[in-house]
Amino acid sequence: MMLIPTRRAWALVLPALLLTGCSTSQTSWRNPETLFGLLTPYRIDVVQGNVVTQEVLAQIQPGLGRLQVREILGTPLLADPFHADRWDYVFTIRRQGVPDQKRRVTVHFNGDTVARFEAGEMPSEREFVASIDRPVKGRNPKPDLTPEQVAALPAPPKAEVVRKAPEGAVRTYPPLERGQP
Repeated sequence: MMLIPTRRAWALVLPALLLTGCSTSQTSWRNPETLFGLLTPYRIDVVQGNVVTQEVLAQIQPGLGRLQVREILGTPLLADPFHADRWDYVFTIRRQGVPDQKRRVTVHFNGDTVARFEAGEMPSEREFVASIDRPVKGRNPKPDLTPEQVAALPAPPKAEVVRKAPEGAVRTYPPLERGQP
């Protein structure tokens, strides 16, 4: 008789334990940055599309031809056959340790000339390079020496450069035409 109440108790406790175990393991599985909350797997860098900066976008003006736009911005990532008068330039970058970036420029044509273009906030070239640059662990980009200490360092020895005339095998070739010595 004692066996039945314990079976009922286990029948109630076991599903509750299993469900709580699932809820804690689900949080570690949902986070793609960690594996079981302990390891961080390597994420490959993904760069797609055309980089468009403020300097490049300033060259696009209404009235430019399709060929000129292609020379400035490159081949569009999206050229919809149903909207032949619209080119979409999309740029995305996903790197580990750096926030994801996504930018979009849409160029609308009227025939073969640019009618208008739409773009969000574009970074300058310096801002773009700074946004994708990430520090390397263990490397200090700034020197620890003061300018006076750097000036006091000994100059590296100069290597003597000795230039020789090119040397090669001495070859004699037969004359190309008959009758010449």
